[in-house]
Amino acid sequence: MADQTGVAMGAASVKVAEGDRGRGIVGSLSWFAARQPLGFVGAILVLALVVTAIFAPALAPYGPKDAAFAAYVPPGGEFPMGTDHLGRDMLSRIVWGARLSLYVGLTSVLFGVTVGALWGVVTAYFGGAADTVSQRIVDSLMALPPIILALALMAGLGQSVTNVIVALAVLLVPTAARTIRSVALSIKEMPYVEAARGAGATEWRIIFRHVLPNTMATYIVLVTVNIAYAIVVEAALSFLGLGAPPDEPSWGGMLTAGTQALETAPWMIFFPGLAISLTVFGLNLLGDAIRDLTDPQLRGGLG
Repeated sequence: MADQTGVAMGAASVKVAEGDRGRGIVGSLSWFAARQPLGFVGAILVLALVVTAIFAPALAPYGPKDAAFAAYVPPGGEFPMGTDHLGRDMLSRIVWGARLSLYVGLTSVLFGVTVGALWGVVTAYFGGAADTVSQRIVDSLMALPPIILALALMAGLGQSVTNVIVALAVLLVPTAARTIRSVALSIKEMPYVEAARGAGATEWRIIFRHVLPNTMATYIVLVTVNIAYAIVVEAALSFLGLGAPPDEPSWGGMLTAGTQALETAPWMIFFPGLAISLTVFGLNLLGDAIRDLTDPQLRGGLG
């Protein structure tokens, strides 16, 4: 009898724990939706982008390069978004384009912002002539219009998805270095950094154990916001013919093809433009929400 009672109590405790966990997830989502309604909308749009990118092979009716259909078929029936000038299904290319855009945006931003963050933290901590020279290099890079620098890099590197990632990362490094440096300058004067220094910790241990981890909130905001920026620049480069190769399902490349048949096949412009707009809109909303939640002053004002 005692054993049966123990088993029943154990099962009940498991159900209670599962219920608390479920309410915790729902409660967190409800809290986020109440505090950041626009951010919640952005999170839904970003989640839709991620799911589309991950499950592109299952969601796309056809391959992104299948050109076995009639050209300029209007939307409807078998082709909800129509076909392009080569007879490729626009819906399939839009879906696969989500994977390409997310891959290029996320990879370039992670690489560029990470390099910039390390650069900013190290130069801010050591200061002196190294920091001065570093900031003059950053000033020089930031003085160039981003799209001009990106075009110059692509002209030198050549047209490929990998080179687009490299060019975008180069664009993001100076901005990330400047932003993270400003945060690191205040962190290195904190009492716990002085205490670590007094305890005999090495300079590099202080940088990687105390300074760098405390810049992560700013790092996360930079990553989130700049993914949208990278996607827009990649689309611009592809639109100008210097981004992804023409056969790749790039949203910017689809816009270029659509301009050649704007009057006869306007859907070739509408659907890629809509995909870019919704993606950038969602990422910007989510990035602003994360910034507000990680900023102590703004977070205090949210109540």
